[in-house]
Amino acid sequence: MFLSVIVFSSLSVSKALGQTEPVVDSSYIAAVYEHNVILNPDPRVSLSRPAALQHMQQNLDIYEQQAARAAQQGVQILVFPEDGIQGFNFSRSSIFNYLETIPDPQEESWNPCTEPGKYNNTEVLQRLSCMARRYNLYLVANMADLQPCPLKTDPSSSCPSDGRWQFNTNVVFRSDGLLVGRYHKNNLYFEAAFDTPPQPEIITFDTPFAGRFGLIICFDILFYEPTIHLVTKGVRQLIFPTAWMNQLPLLDTIQFQHALSLGANVTLLAANIRNDQLFMTGSGIYTPFSVKSHHAQKGDPDEGRLLVARVPVLDPLWAGQSVTDGSTAKDSGFRHKESCLDFPAPETSSSVPPSSSASSTSTFISSMMYDPFTFVLLEETEGKVNVCHGTFCCHLQYRLIPQGDSKELYALGAFGGTHTVNGRYAVQVCALVRCAGLDPSSCGQEIEEAESKMDFQLEGRFGSRYVYPSVLASKFVLEQPKHFETAPDVTVTMTHSNMTGGLVTACLYGRMYHLDNE
Repeated sequence: MFLSVIVFSSLSVSKALGQTEPVVDSSYIAAVYEHNVILNPDPRVSLSRPAALQHMQQNLDIYEQQAARAAQQGVQILVFPEDGIQGFNFSRSSIFNYLETIPDPQEESWNPCTEPGKYNNTEVLQRLSCMARRYNLYLVANMADLQPCPLKTDPSSSCPSDGRWQFNTNVVFRSDGLLVGRYHKNNLYFEAAFDTPPQPEIITFDTPFAGRFGLIICFDILFYEPTIHLVTKGVRQLIFPTAWMNQLPLLDTIQFQHALSLGANVTLLAANIRNDQLFMTGSGIYTPFSVKSHHAQKGDPDEGRLLVARVPVLDPLWAGQSVTDGSTAKDSGFRHKESCLDFPAPETSSSVPPSSSASSTSTFISSMMYDPFTFVLLEETEGKVNVCHGTFCCHLQYRLIPQGDSKELYALGAFGGTHTVNGRYAVQVCALVRCAGLDPSSCGQEIEEAESKMDFQLEGRFGSRYVYPSVLASKFVLEQPKHFETAPDVTVTMTHSNMTGGLVTACLYGRMYHLDNE
């Protein structure tokens, strides 16, 4: 296993991004563990409870080792990934003996480590509780919860026919082992073993070192409930266990984790599974000011990774700042800004009429992430291009900096509509991408490496203020945009220069949450 440590000491881009700097000396040490989960080789076959426990204890043994290593680094909160204890691809019946009934900590106080006899069949809860207690840290893990539900004759009842709910669940233990958080995943992703809770849950927990944290799981990150609901209530620190399959060029794990942190102005503690066959890797500790991430690459050892970082406290209540009901942009973290604090107002490409740059005749349609993007090629070393998908338009001003003799094709793409493959949600996206080859038909395909660097300004006028910026360089290196701004008319601008690596993707990923159900 690997250990990486970083101290967030540089806040040089915070003003350029229009974010509030953290209070001096208000920080804590966080860790996330990317876990190479030991899987059940045949998850569709039911196991006895002893056999299921034996399997889970193998993963919990690794958790124990990592908790010990984290404690040696002074970690105060440790996050493990989604499905890290039992694995995945179970049926509703085959997961049964992996389930434990998790009490609601909002209704009763229970320390599984010191009160192991209070409930039967809670061996996993007891192990996690004792782990938190032994190493004196807050511990967040993901497991499978069983909750009985009353069978009703009412056809509209949400209770399953077998009389129980099965939930994909985050649990949080205080540093003395007390269970202080339980969250049921709201947005399932092809999870036949689990139920969607009857109502979305908005779950937070408090810590003495950093104040309040909110809980989300994997696919939740793309939706209003619970992620943005938490943010609009003033929650600035999110815990994110995930089992995320990478989807280039727009939704690679660390790419979107970082984008959410920047766009929503939050800290995100993200722990992913490591499984090369399923393209699962990518974890990190993100703030609006800096990032510590890990993304395995082809040929890397197939093993876990512990990331440790000192993180500024962002909870405004803990820091002594006032928070209202979260109804304003200031409280929610989604900033509306007339201008940046220390950047001159850049020349906006949106002021250039389409006729003076790329004309509509040079555009073409190509599929990206299963959506029909409208693209325009970057045919010059520098210039301005515009591209529209319907009434939604994206604008780019750029200077391409080729490296050596490399020949690489770039294109600007726009899409506004409802994504319908492997999930349904409304988006508006401006994406500058390196094409997989030199043929325009390759634009939008997955590509991991690039040599050409670029100085650019990417801009679009969005129908929503929920826009998430990202710059992904060659070999999964994240770059912090030099400038990110949302104007009152929801014109969003991202500027970047002096890249450290070749440009793979630069993206403004807008979510139109209000259109998801139309």
